[in-house]
Parts: sequence; C-alpha cells; structure tokens
Amino acid sequence: MKWKEQILSLKAYQPGRTTDQVKKAYGLTDVVKLASNENPFGSSEKVKECIREYADSFAIYPDGYTTGLRTELASFLNVSEKQLIFGNGSDEIIMMLSRAMLEPGKNTVMPTPSFPQYRHNAVVEGAEVREVELVNGAHNLDKMADSIDENTAIVWLCSPNNPTGIHITDVQLRGFLDRVPEEVLVVLDEAYFEYVTADDYYNALEIIKEYKNVLVLRTFSKVYGLAAFRVGYGFADESLITQLEPVREPFNVNSLGQKAAAAGLSDQAFIDQCRTANKEGLEQFYAFCRENGLDYYPSEANFILIDFKCDSNELFEYLMSKGYIVRSGAALGIPGTVRVTVGSKEQNEGVMSAMKSFLAETVKR
Repeated sequence: MKWKEQILSLKAYQPGRTTDQVKKAYGLTDVVKLASNENPFGSSEKVKECIREYADSFAIYPDGYTTGLRTELASFLNVSEKQLIFGNGSDEIIMMLSRAMLEPGKNTVMPTPSFPQYRHNAVVEGAEVREVELVNGAHNLDKMADSIDENTAIVWLCSPNNPTGIHITDVQLRGFLDRVPEEVLVVLDEAYFEYVTADDYYNALEIIKEYKNVLVLRTFSKVYGLAAFRVGYGFADESLITQLEPVREPFNVNSLGQKAAAAGLSDQAFIDQCRTANKEGLEQFYAFCRENGLDYYPSEANFILIDFKCDSNELFEYLMSKGYIVRSGAALGIPGTVRVTVGSKEQNEGVMSAMKSFLAETVKR
C-alpha cells in the first residue's frame, strides 16, 4: 500500500480507559472519571428536554449548513452567520485548517506541551512542526513569534492551555499578534473559554475585528456537557471562513447535535452555575496542594495539573485502583504530574482523599 511516509510512525489516538473497563480491572462498583475534562454536572435540562422531544426522521441527512444553530449562535455572539464554521467537534476544524493550509515546504508553530492534535494533523499533511516549550506552564510568545518565517502557514495558541490551564492575557496576545505577518493564520483555541474568570483575559470577538488573520475555536463538549454529540465551531473574519468552507465535509454536524447545542446555548444560567462550581472546585484543589506542599499551575480551565514529583503512571494506576480515573502527566509530556478534571465537591474530596493515601504510603517506603 502506498501510505504517506509521514503517517507510518504515527499512532492512532488512544482514549483513556472507560469507567466500565476500570470497574472490571479492579473489581469496583463505583468509578469516577476525572480524566477527560468533561462536565461533572452533565448538561442543561433544556438539552435533555430537547432530546426527549426530538421527532425528526433519522433517515434524513442533517442540515448541511447548520442553519438553526448558526442563527442562534450568530445572535448570541453578535457576529454575521457567514463568520461561523461548524465541525464534528473543534477537532475536525483543526483537521480542516491543516488540510487547507499545511503541506510539504510549509511549517506550523505551536506550544508544547499542548493539545496534541495540532501536531498530529501537521505531520499527516507533511508540514514542518516547530514546537516551542512552555515557560512555567505558559506560552513563550516571544519565541513563538521568532519561530515564524516566510514558510509559516499556521500558528496555534491554546488559551487556557491544555494541560496546564494557563491563559494568555489581553496585553500578551495583542503584543504577539502585532508581530505576526498578516498572511499567517493564528488559531486561537478556546475550548475552555466559558470557565475563564481572569480579569485580564482578552475579548476574542474584538480580536477578530482588529486582526483579520485570527480564527477562534470553541466547543460544546466542555462546559455545555455535550461531548457525546461532537459539536464545535469557529469564528473569524468572513473572508477567512469563506476560504475554509470548501474543505468542510458535507453534513458534518449530526442533527441531534445541532438541536442539543442550540438548546444548551439557550440556558446560560446553567453555564454560569457550572463556572461558579468549577471555581469553587479549583479552590478545593489549591488548598489541598498547599496543605501537602505540592506545586500546581493556577488554572482558568476545568482541570488542574498537580506536580507530585513521582512516577506519574504509578499514581495514575493507584488512583484507578481507588476508583478515580485521572490523566497521567507522563502521557502529556510533563512527567511527575497528573491532570485532574474538577468534579463535584464530593468527587473532588474523594480523589483528594485517595491522593493523601498515596502520599502517606509513599512516605512509608
């Protein structure tokens, strides 16, 4: 078979273990998943009501233009409908952008560690990958700007960054964008935007008005609690979206997902509640870290990266044996750490209790 040479060494995405798999492996009846940054409070009641009342034929293709959701979202964001593009999760839009702009001879600049799909898609397209190490969990924007040259097609920014949770401030972002050539696309991945409470966070809707080479990505998978439906979106200057649209697959957003996302969007009270609960949960983890002398990154997302200065995989396995699935830092490129999704108050207390037990057992060795 005549595979692209660059994909021969790539590995398929490896999802974390499911709760059923962990129950079976450890003989548990209750397992809490705090590994994938899903909303522990589920989704809005309006979404559930919408799905219960869904009566459209399953034999009919989805609305290929995502008309209903597009209209609602354009009104919510106060942008033109032609400034929006939708994907099967924001992952698909990352793939669209890579397919549209990356090829051999082009390069792309990104932070590391960050969301791995930036790199993965660039490799598939045969582009050169220029990774710039984080500094104290944050983007090294000066070095990223220095890495851009005449062959750079896309620069990826992740704010708040996954897996560290550190955000880019308004001053930092504008200073960076002023250094980026107009023909270079800057993708601003805001998967965790709705959780941000920092006063110095930028306004992406204002940014795209001032910088025509910026495209912003958001998703309904995180705070909206609709990860199972796979609905993501991007917004940018209309001319940019018009150029990208031909790459989009037809009927790429399923009918149920379109309805569910529109229903979720209509319940901002639920989003506000989740943001507040998440902030309270982060404070629980901060207190735990201070009490136990653990380093951590202050997060603007719905997860926290904690440095246990131990074998990440050992702690990962230990917590699973106690019924808590987290993400090993070894898999994220930051050995010694674990990334924990902020859960409900009770879930947070439970996983912290298991972490304390691990620390106590480690001291005895």
